[in-house]
Amino acid sequence: MATTISFFLALFLSVLGLTRSDPTAAAAAAVPDGCSGRRIHVRRMPPRFNLDLLATCADYPLLEDLCPYLANHGLGRPTHNRSRSWFRTDPLMLELVFHRRVLELPCLTPDPDLADAVFLPYYAGLDALRYLYGRDVNSSADHGLDLYRFLRANDPGIWERRSGHDHFLVMARPAWDFSQPLSNDPPIWGTSFLELPEFYNVTALTLEARAWPWQEQAIPYPTSFHPPDSPLLESWMARVRRSRRTALMLFAGGGGISAAPNIRRSIRLECENGTEAPPSGSGYYAKTCDFVDCSNGICEHNPIKYMRPMLKAAFCLQPPGDTPTRRSTFDSLLAGCIPVFFEDQSARSQYQWHMPEEEFDEFSVTIPKEEVVYKGLKIVDVLMGIPIERVKRMREKVVEMIPRIIYRKHGGSPGFRSTMDAFDVAVEGTLKRIKARLEEVSV
Repeated sequence: MATTISFFLALFLSVLGLTRSDPTAAAAAAVPDGCSGRRIHVRRMPPRFNLDLLATCADYPLLEDLCPYLANHGLGRPTHNRSRSWFRTDPLMLELVFHRRVLELPCLTPDPDLADAVFLPYYAGLDALRYLYGRDVNSSADHGLDLYRFLRANDPGIWERRSGHDHFLVMARPAWDFSQPLSNDPPIWGTSFLELPEFYNVTALTLEARAWPWQEQAIPYPTSFHPPDSPLLESWMARVRRSRRTALMLFAGGGGISAAPNIRRSIRLECENGTEAPPSGSGYYAKTCDFVDCSNGICEHNPIKYMRPMLKAAFCLQPPGDTPTRRSTFDSLLAGCIPVFFEDQSARSQYQWHMPEEEFDEFSVTIPKEEVVYKGLKIVDVLMGIPIERVKRMREKVVEMIPRIIYRKHGGSPGFRSTMDAFDVAVEGTLKRIKARLEEVSV
């Protein structure tokens, strides 16, 4: 295992062109023209904040071994030997993926005084594991303090110039995992990183944001699809368009086995009791509901298990779980399967940069969970009531969104880099957010 980890670390460093003492060496080239308002400085940071954390990938017995998912700079191993686009991606690796892609941006500057934004290549989600599952579980209020001390002590002018308002980082977990109140004694689940006043000015890109704090912004969960060029993306989109949808709706997930009323239980009961063909005149659906049991994480790194059924379903049900959002939302969009939400926090109020709220009803359906759980509303009745022509328009809108919600593979073809993907949209949104915030605080 140690040899495997060392291999991944060496590969990560060599491909990035980095050394442990200079994690921004790749950014030292001259900034090209056309970068006004877009210059990003990658903060030099000791490896204990990023690369050294990769060596802890097998240190937590309560978690699955994360080491295999370090491959390909966080994309994971290919799903099969000949695959160029499909990988066994773990969402926790988004910090690695983002770091690798930042170093490909054309508007990097080695001079922080010229930067419009400062990126912190800190693997917050990986560092959080020692507080969530490891030796520091009773010290979770300390998460982030070491980083803050470094930022204030090492070249402090970078931080002090704008009081951290121009800094941003990626945190590859829901914000709830970093939001334990500092007053909790003894600590409960989570760390207190986002509760530290020291970081109130920093933009945090998380997999799920809370409704109120300014600094949080949700960005898409990574799917398993990371094409390196336009032809592979276009080929997939063509396959999605021609896929025959034989099931009206699909639920891929776990839970719902509790006797207590909840939306997942209602979905499972409706699916289990309604797998027969829909009434005549309902179009070409061979069955009402398909169900993929993903209990105990068995689907998480096996996209074949759920992508094939999603390609055959018209609607994919996206109930909240432990938190409102789900990676499955982005898997279903990738498959051209129209998402069905049961509360606004599952997506409408989360991913405005990638899924604008004003367009939401063009590509998704929202059914209040209270109507289903407590008032007996049948999901199938709502979906069957949507005219076929509208369903086709919604599906086409979903397909058009695919490039914006996937993270393309690093090092892709030069022409492909002009296509905005989830990473590009996140960087664009961050730059606009930081600019607006700086204008606000300067008034």
